[in-house]
Amino acid sequence: MADKNYITPAGMKRLCDELTELAMHERPRVCREVADAAAEGDRSENAAYIYGKRRLRDIDRRMRFLQKRIDIAQVVDPKLQRKGKIFFGATVTIEDEEGEEKTYQIVGEDETDAKLGKISWRSPVGRALIGKEVDDSIRVKVLTRLQHKNAESVRELTIVKVVYK
Repeated sequence: MADKNYITPAGMKRLCDELTELAMHERPRVCREVADAAAEGDRSENAAYIYGKRRLRDIDRRMRFLQKRIDIAQVVDPKLQRKGKIFFGATVTIEDEEGEEKTYQIVGEDETDAKLGKISWRSPVGRALIGKEVDDSIRVKVLTRLQHKNAESVRELTIVKVVYK
């Protein structure tokens, strides 16, 4: 049995929308293209046919993956969480030793996006934040790359603000 796939309602909608797009639009379009290419004759040297078949396999693989993720998904609405403590879905502002603040939202594995500040609840920072409150400090191991070598350091982060959107 696979682990639960905690996900926000918005994340679940994105997975379902992608699956629907692939099933209802992308796959039928590629099937038509493959059929047209097959009608042209020799399939062994027909690049459009070969590429189309490969694209169909990719689409089918992605659809199976999405369906599995949706099947094990457990939707957690961040708005229903307790105020103050950090749980799944919380948007957390933290401050490092230099006083620099960063804001992260703790989301499911299928929703992570570093550029948007969305981190997985299973990431080192996400795990360390769960259950904490404002003014708590956490220590997190961080990998940094220095002169072509990985260096591990421990950073202390202080929780400044917790919001549920």
